[in-house]
Amino acid sequence: MRIDLHAHSNVSDGTETPAGVIHSALKAGLDAVALTDHDSTDGWEQAAAAAKGSGLAFVPGMEISCRTDKGISVHLLSYLHDPAHPGLLEEINKSRDARLTRAERMVTLLSEDYPLTWDDVIHHVAPGATVGRPHIADALVAAGVVADRSEAFTTILTSHSRYFVQHYAPDPAVAVELVRAAGGVPVFAHPVASSRGRIVGDKTYREMIDAGLLGLEIDHRDNPEEGREFLRALAAEHGLLITGSSDYHGTGKPNLLGENVTDPAVLARIEELGTGSTVVR
Repeated sequence: MRIDLHAHSNVSDGTETPAGVIHSALKAGLDAVALTDHDSTDGWEQAAAAAKGSGLAFVPGMEISCRTDKGISVHLLSYLHDPAHPGLLEEINKSRDARLTRAERMVTLLSEDYPLTWDDVIHHVAPGATVGRPHIADALVAAGVVADRSEAFTTILTSHSRYFVQHYAPDPAVAVELVRAAGGVPVFAHPVASSRGRIVGDKTYREMIDAGLLGLEIDHRDNPEEGREFLRALAAEHGLLITGSSDYHGTGKPNLLGENVTDPAVLARIEELGTGSTVVR
């Protein structure tokens, strides 16, 4: 079985609809795929409808944006949680509101130097989607400022840029606790992806594990090999699940569905542990 547990639709920063992600997963020869849009479960219903009876298993998920007390960004994948759980939903909505305010502020700063307006950005955001830097990047591409999203993120939209604005995000350990309370399975996404920015130290891993972390996304293109060795040792020490995935964004990133996969036994264990929602087949 070929199982990819990390993919995004245009509900957040992917370029395909939730149903489109399912169709692409089928074309890629996958047996199961998780839709893990940023801070949103709005794509679940459409993805489930597209997957039902197709031969492809759909795993409901979400990617939660977090931040440590040191200001380090952490992404937490949640599988099979209850999307209506009050505590988790309140925190997610708070983050989404902050993302919108942050995006508006960044566009204001960018407009001082580039031909960019808020309407230009909104043009690239699907109705109801979580607004993020990728949508600003798409607007910059459309304006001819950069060639693609990758160039936008390595130059204008980098966290070291004067246009960068922080936004509210929950502490990683708090997010783990909320996911567990919602019946979900929390997995630390691409933990050692140093190319994305600063990575966390032992303290954060310890706090997340103590809070109920259940897995590590190890086989991911942004995790360097030496970092994967560290993560495998950590997983063995604490009995954590090991996942692999593409982090697919359609044409928004070069990542290809199925370029990294998860062991079927791990998905079976996620199904055993997750009580808030179910895999759709």
